[in-house]
Amino acid sequence: MKGGYFYERRTKQLSLFFIGVVFTTIVVWSWEKTPLLTTLLPSHSQVMQLFPAGGVKVKQGTQSKDDFREAEVVPNVTYPISSINAPSILGEEGLVDLISPSTLSPINTPSLDIHGGESSSTSQENHHESTTNIIEKPVSSEVSEKSMNSISNPPKQQLLEPVSSEVETEDNGAPMANVEKQACNFGKGKWVIDNNRPLYSGFGCKQWLSGMWACRLTQRTDFGYEKLKWQPKDCKMDDFNALQFLKRLQHKTLAFIGDSLGRQQFQSLMCILTGGEERYDVEDVGKKYGLVKARGSVRPDGWAYRFRPTNTTILYYWSASLCDLDPIDPGNRSTSFAMHLDRPPAFLKRFISGFHVVVLNTGHHWNRGKVNANKWVMYVNGTRVTNRRLLNIESAKNLTVYSIVRWVDGELGKYPGLKAFFRSISPRHFFNGDWNTGGTCDKTTPGKLEVLQEVSSDLLASGAVKGTNVKLLDVTALSEVREEGHISRYSIKATPGMQDCLHWCLPGIPDTWNELLFAQI
Repeated sequence: MKGGYFYERRTKQLSLFFIGVVFTTIVVWSWEKTPLLTTLLPSHSQVMQLFPAGGVKVKQGTQSKDDFREAEVVPNVTYPISSINAPSILGEEGLVDLISPSTLSPINTPSLDIHGGESSSTSQENHHESTTNIIEKPVSSEVSEKSMNSISNPPKQQLLEPVSSEVETEDNGAPMANVEKQACNFGKGKWVIDNNRPLYSGFGCKQWLSGMWACRLTQRTDFGYEKLKWQPKDCKMDDFNALQFLKRLQHKTLAFIGDSLGRQQFQSLMCILTGGEERYDVEDVGKKYGLVKARGSVRPDGWAYRFRPTNTTILYYWSASLCDLDPIDPGNRSTSFAMHLDRPPAFLKRFISGFHVVVLNTGHHWNRGKVNANKWVMYVNGTRVTNRRLLNIESAKNLTVYSIVRWVDGELGKYPGLKAFFRSISPRHFFNGDWNTGGTCDKTTPGKLEVLQEVSSDLLASGAVKGTNVKLLDVTALSEVREEGHISRYSIKATPGMQDCLHWCLPGIPDTWNELLFAQI
């Protein structure tokens, strides 16, 4: 009995031992094939997402793509437009704020102070619609969290589609690293010497160029500014080709509408297209647009010329404020003019259906001296402005720029072949005073040659075109570094007087503006 008991117990122990060995062998073999811990790790298809402490901040309410587009970081820029006070208008339901001061980002950099024609009346259509748009699109974008900025869409005014953008190469011909064919930010780049410049002779082009802007005809002796060419960063801009330009605008009309800087761009383009030579196949068609010199006037309200070989018309119309101007008392020769901040110039409204490219600009007449001298009285919604906040020049200018951009954007839908540009402000360079207090601009070399900022220096213009199909022709920063290119103290008569540190010598900086325009039409 006792022997049988021990035999049975030993048999059970051996069986358990054998089972343990087999189980251990299976476990070890399985571990080598598929380690147990790896089954606990997430697969490659799974995403491990980390969130900042406190969670992700989002706007209240329904979000859209526009919400993200509004949330852009606006870095400090070198030359911002002066701070804009929050404008208001008097509508049917009382005072309406157009811009909340809380949306304006503080800028701690120097300001571009603005310093320094005319149409008949038009109807006050689409006022409330444009006002609503202005409320939704303030001048300065809100500064967002980095997480929001990383998914925001790039603003249209920074990346403009060129006709052709090439990959930039190194000196050895190899393509630059990480540079692919892409839209070109024409406002970012550098000035380089080009011995093939200028694009026309400063001694010629007398058929189109005003003598006061032809610095070759003055006592000036330094002309190095004529040899500099703008080269955008990371993409190449096609050289200006007059024949190609006219072919692109065959049977079409290009209209510059703005102040005297717009007139300089117009004259520059006429000189480039003709090579500064007399052209008898270019016809004056100003009468077609009512651009004739009125009795007692120094000059007409504009000019229009048609290149017969391609049936291309280039015109300029003087509208310093881009407002509709309407005589308050037509029978009185000394009458003041209603300056309708929310209406486009009557000339533009009348002829826009026949235009194919429109280039708008304003800025340097928006100061109290010019407004009073021109007898302009501000109107909104057909009513004289009495609200002190809107009577502020910066507020009035802001309302006007937003209004005309929104109006033109609405016209683009009616005329599919139309392209519109708003040119950013051309900078002034008065040192040691202003235009009437002894300000000077005597430098003969550029302040610097390179511009690396990503956003436009003209916050008002870039903010106005944002979200529209009106393109920004951004010339501010690239012109800001060229302080040596102004008329300065030079004149044909060589008489001492105030220096012109606002307008540019031609050939000169406005030629580059037209090269940028050529690259985008």
